Amino acid sequence: MKQENWLYEISPRKKLIDLNIREIWRYRDLLILFVKRDIVTLYKQTILGPLWYIIQPLFTSVILTLIFNNVAGVTTGAIPSFLFNLAGITAWNYFKDCLTGTSNIFRGNAAIFGKVYFPRAIMPLSITISNLLKFGIQLGIFIGFYLYFVLTGKSIAPNVYLFLFPVYVLMMALMGLGLGMTISAFTTKYRDLTVLVGFATSLLMYVSAVPFPLAKAKEKLPELSWAFEYNPITQIIEGFRFISLDFGEFSWGGLLYALVFSVLIFFIGLIIFNRTEKNFIDTV
Repeated sequence: MKQENWLYEISPRKKLIDLNIREIWRYRDLLILFVKRDIVTLYKQTILGPLWYIIQPLFTSVILTLIFNNVAGVTTGAIPSFLFNLAGITAWNYFKDCLTGTSNIFRGNAAIFGKVYFPRAIMPLSITISNLLKFGIQLGIFIGFYLYFVLTGKSIAPNVYLFLFPVYVLMMALMGLGLGMTISAFTTKYRDLTVLVGFATSLLMYVSAVPFPLAKAKEKLPELSWAFEYNPITQIIEGFRFISLDFGEFSWGGLLYALVFSVLIFFIGLIIFNRTEKNFIDTV
């Protein structure tokens, strides 16, 4: 009997870590379709639509400026407080959106996963890529206010380490993607984790020194300074502000620590994600 030659063969994953890049490339049209879906449907049937991309970081920066800088008296040196907060929020939002967007993949797409086969990693990858558009828009707003303050006479300028900008974006994406895939795997059994994610991210923003300088946190809370310094997200936020505003703390050791941690979290999330996708449809 003549043996048939198949074009594709779908089999259970056997590797512990499988990026599956070749198969994802074959399904690149589907990836583009999911990216478009995420962008179009996010603010569909809303009054302001994509303007929320602009409104959210601006209002958040204003509130943080009023509370932390005007009321609490947190100083940011020669850097305008609003611009300082806008830099932190811009970086934080991309990480947060990647985290929250990928933390409910299995439950949110169970109907699709149960009917059609495609590389499941396409789903979190599409969320991360679509969030890049939102990040780009908010980064454009930050640059606009940056130029405004420069033209009004403020002595601000980017740091010589500005070339590290892509590295910080990559770390934010890997960190959010890895944590999101890990949480998504656990939400198939423990649904209350979805509620916990929203609560935890709100608290994590303050532990990551988003609304205040790292030096101020260590000055006011010396006994808890380790919680800020050893938080890799703090290193990312502080580093992003340092390269863009030349204000804050930076060290190559901190950068390497955050980079290694981001890559490690991503691979841990990928391993758990790949293991969960085999049988999650029975428990979701």
